[in-house]
Amino acid sequence: MSTATILFTKHERYAVIRINRPQQLNALNSAVLQEVYAALFEVDHDDAMSCTILTGNEKAFAAGADIKEMRDKDQQQMILDNQFAPFDHMRRLKKPVIAAVNGFALGGGCELVMACDIIIAGETARFGQPEVNLGVIPGMGGTQRLTRAVGKYRAMELMLTGDLFTAPEALAWGLVNKVVPPDRLMDEATALAQKLAAKPLLAVKAIKELVLRSYNEHLDAALETERHRFNALFDTEDQKEGMTAFIEKRKPSWKGR
Repeated sequence: MSTATILFTKHERYAVIRINRPQQLNALNSAVLQEVYAALFEVDHDDAMSCTILTGNEKAFAAGADIKEMRDKDQQQMILDNQFAPFDHMRRLKKPVIAAVNGFALGGGCELVMACDIIIAGETARFGQPEVNLGVIPGMGGTQRLTRAVGKYRAMELMLTGDLFTAPEALAWGLVNKVVPPDRLMDEATALAQKLAAKPLLAVKAIKELVLRSYNEHLDAALETERHRFNALFDTEDQKEGMTAFIEKRKPSWKGR
């Protein structure tokens, strides 16, 4: 399926969402964000799908929010428009989202990357939160997610200066999982998506939920939820199949039940 601003395709057990505003370096306007989330929501509720790759093009994953769309708004309009609501909705997605990043991932684009679960970057990718240069701040989670990823002092410097940083730096600082040659980016992302798709979906969703809880909650509450989810999986067919296959030394056949 294609739309004005994204290309959305489903493959065997995984989907690919490609932001498609090349003339604007994939700048994120309200239409893009709504369409990206609608596609993610569709995958999350499609029993045939296990995960999603979110990407852009060779020049930009997304070079930021659409400044022309926001420039003349006042505080009340920003509150009423609530155009960043898809970022809040993304936190409730149950299936993994892999960000495959080439080119620029700046401002809202960097925040969209950080809202994903696993990040693979091309060697020439460039990241940054340069909102201070526009008289504003990151408004889609950047002050919180970047700080959790790279630490207080580095995040403070990056956001106060608005300086960009490279993919190798992002890797060294713990922001991305892997850096690959730009022409290998989608191959790597696809291989990872296929690897995740071969895992038992109920366990995959439980792991994602619990890792995010560890990120957001007090340790005691997160541990209690982890134990509950662990025990609950013992009432699933996949748990019985996985452990039986291990004992029988064969490949498991997952049912998603």
